[in-house]
Amino acid sequence: MPAPKSLPAAEIHAAIDRLAASIGERHSQTKSLILLGIANGGIELSRRLATKLGAKTGILDISFHRDDIERNPIPKEFVPTRIPVDVTGATVILIDDVLFSGRTVKAALDELFDHGRPAKVELAILIDRAGRKLPVAADYTGLALDVTARCKVVVKLDADQPARDSVTILPSKPAA
Repeated sequence: MPAPKSLPAAEIHAAIDRLAASIGERHSQTKSLILLGIANGGIELSRRLATKLGAKTGILDISFHRDDIERNPIPKEFVPTRIPVDVTGATVILIDDVLFSGRTVKAALDELFDHGRPAKVELAILIDRAGRKLPVAADYTGLALDVTARCKVVVKLDADQPARDSVTILPSKPAA
């Protein structure tokens, strides 16, 4: 099996800076902008982007909207949804670490609309790895990776020590 590949922290930080710059450019005049990190991978990314943009941030727990909850149960208490203000009429940007099939985004939209009706919803992701199963595309992308569907992309954003941030591409396992 080939060795895992990693991206250095500096490349990850540059991608986060590009995301913040793109969002800031498009929303410099937006009055009610809310960044919502999709639990779990989008939480730290949302916090970092909100700090750079001076925006409000919150968390979306998608566990009860997942279409695979029977296979991957997540307790609701793990990271509950926390939205700082009413989303009705606001511009909401969903934030996640990796965009793959699109199922997580669909679940996040379902959870978001349980809390109100935003004026607009956009999607910002750190890594686009392709392989959609649903018609979902990001409005803002930090990095695009060309990896096979059987590879796993693991993002670790360290809240306390950003120098330890990493993206690891684990090679696909040989067919059994």
